[in-house]
Amino acid sequence: MNEDIYFEKEYAQLYEKIEGGYCEEFVFQHSLGVVRHLFIKREIPIKLDNQVFYDLVTPYGYGGPRIVKGRSEDKEELVTAFEQNFGEYCLENGIVSEFVRFHPVIRNHLDFLNSYSLSFKRYTIQTRLADVADPILTEYSASSRRDIRHGLKAGVEYRVIDHPKDLKNFKELYYSTMQRNAAEIIYYFDDAYFQRCIDKLGDYLVVVEVSFEDKVIGMSLNFVYGDYIHVHLTGTRQEFHQFAPAYILQYALALWGKEHGKKLIHHGGGRTGQVDDKLYLFKKKFGRNEDLAYYIGQKIWNQSAYERLCQAHNNSNDTDSFPAYRSMKSSIPIN
Repeated sequence: MNEDIYFEKEYAQLYEKIEGGYCEEFVFQHSLGVVRHLFIKREIPIKLDNQVFYDLVTPYGYGGPRIVKGRSEDKEELVTAFEQNFGEYCLENGIVSEFVRFHPVIRNHLDFLNSYSLSFKRYTIQTRLADVADPILTEYSASSRRDIRHGLKAGVEYRVIDHPKDLKNFKELYYSTMQRNAAEIIYYFDDAYFQRCIDKLGDYLVVVEVSFEDKVIGMSLNFVYGDYIHVHLTGTRQEFHQFAPAYILQYALALWGKEHGKKLIHHGGGRTGQVDDKLYLFKKKFGRNEDLAYYIGQKIWNQSAYERLCQAHNNSNDTDSFPAYRSMKSSIPIN
């Protein structure tokens, strides 16, 4: 299955303002198959000879080009034809470069190894649901199971809200959590963002709510699409830490996902690619068996324009930042 929420235009449109561009999709139809590629097209704030240029980025999360139709034995030829056709499209439309966040569950980077410059960024975590009889026992660490039992025994309760009508309560808890953790600005989604989630993606939202003595102490906002659940955002109250609300949020979601026949829960990765990353180690408690590899891809479609843009920006094109002609404050968050 190579369909997921991240390939829906309604999802990509959530990030047009954040990424500073507009969602477009390139569909390549060939006798050997079909490749679809959803991206956000951003105007480059530097003109060359009064000409406007653009670059592309996949929406926050995961994505990239993917084969939606075709035989496995034809993949290489199909991808070669796609690369040539898409390259012509980019030149004709003033597109200079592209940054792709490939999908670690679907692993579409494997089909485009020769089309993009790939870099491994980090491992992401999954809780397997479909292939295990008891995911809590199989996937969870012993310490997390103990903390969940402790919280439930103390009187913590939970409920799962499918297709929530509003996110008011979640927003309040989420914002307080972001402030407590001094989170990066990109994670401070505004009210309009959450309203668009309800309006455009309400059918794919599931909220988990954890409470103690009628007080909500933890909530999570999750995307559910086809076989997959993606943990999107979470918030907890620090003063109730001893009741393990963050753990019970995961527990409730796993039980719900198993009951509804989902294949896995994807938690994303840590803040860095380091094995001792605290966020990675926390998520690893809910998926101790098989990690998923997350790759990014880079592509310069117009080399001469890229070099001229770097010169205009007074920046070398061999910098670690990509694309090099954008300042650090507008460089692309990798996830």
